[in-house]
Amino acid sequence: MRANKLNQVMVAIATADIAEVRIDPIKNHRSLYARRQFMAEELISEFTSRLTLNTPNYLTVQLSDHTHIELYPEYLECINHSCDPNCFFDTASMRLIATRTIEEGEELGFFYPSTEWAMDRAFKCTCGSPKCIGLIQGAKYLSDKQLKSYRLTEFIKQKRAMRLI
Repeated sequence: MRANKLNQVMVAIATADIAEVRIDPIKNHRSLYARRQFMAEELISEFTSRLTLNTPNYLTVQLSDHTHIELYPEYLECINHSCDPNCFFDTASMRLIATRTIEEGEELGFFYPSTEWAMDRAFKCTCGSPKCIGLIQGAKYLSDKQLKSYRLTEFIKQKRAMRLI
């Protein structure tokens, strides 16, 4: 019931062929919702860098220790964190990939630690998933056991490997 009330409050503010940005006018919280079904491993969107920074911010995706990009197309920055993600930012191919079937109208969500080693703003996750890991602050702060069920970027895999040495 709570999800229905929330969806009734959400207002579409921008659309693209693949997805629609919705905003909760009460919380001023943006989200991205699929405009069609995507099958597992299907390309959702290619992306590139709108801006490259040396340090992370809440809008960036990490490519290396000192390379953090703001996404283009910009609506991709509205994909929120999920401990049970349905998409993945493959930073090697610069493609957003569905990790499972995504239904039309479903919110897109990715696992922030899959791209972020140490985030600039930690937060308490409220996703409600049985897989929820609680505090989200980057892959650096998670155990190998916590990370093993997630798809990770090559950068995060390398950082994990260096941690084991």
